[in-house]
Amino acid sequence: METAKSGPRPNEAAASRVNELAGKYLTFVLADGEYGLAVRKVREIIKLPPITAVPQVAPWIKGVINLRGKVIPVVDLRLKFNVAASDYTDRTCIIVVEVGLRTSTMLMGIIVDSVSDVLSVAADELEEAPAFGDRSASAYVDGLAKVKGTVKILLNVDRVCGAEHAEVGSFLPSAAS
Repeated sequence: METAKSGPRPNEAAASRVNELAGKYLTFVLADGEYGLAVRKVREIIKLPPITAVPQVAPWIKGVINLRGKVIPVVDLRLKFNVAASDYTDRTCIIVVEVGLRTSTMLMGIIVDSVSDVLSVAADELEEAPAFGDRSASAYVDGLAKVKGTVKILLNVDRVCGAEHAEVGSFLPSAAS
């Protein structure tokens, strides 16, 4: 015989997902928003070098750069996220990240307005990403971090820059190890 439940049980899957998201994040600014990327996916941060345009790619793919002899594609997150374009400043930089593709990994650069900080985010500071009407936009968001009175949008870099960008990387050597 079952006993009556005292109330709704917490969603164990959601709690597990939030616990998985806890960790260190590199935070950055893009327009008026603050975002975070898992530090384990970040390889380095560089000043904005000259970018070589690549024809016949999505408009948010700015082109490729030569990073110490390695050619890597570069995505402008302002364009990717449909945010108004802005002139690059001395704080504009590229975060070089390792992106999981369908069968391998590769390095990609993402252009951001500025890098802010590295934050340790505890599970109790996290919330799951809300379901927005347009699922394609929220697919990039892993969760929300409530830190120091602000909200940081935690991005899934594999979804932001992953498989759909394979066409720009198809002529580049894989970074798979």
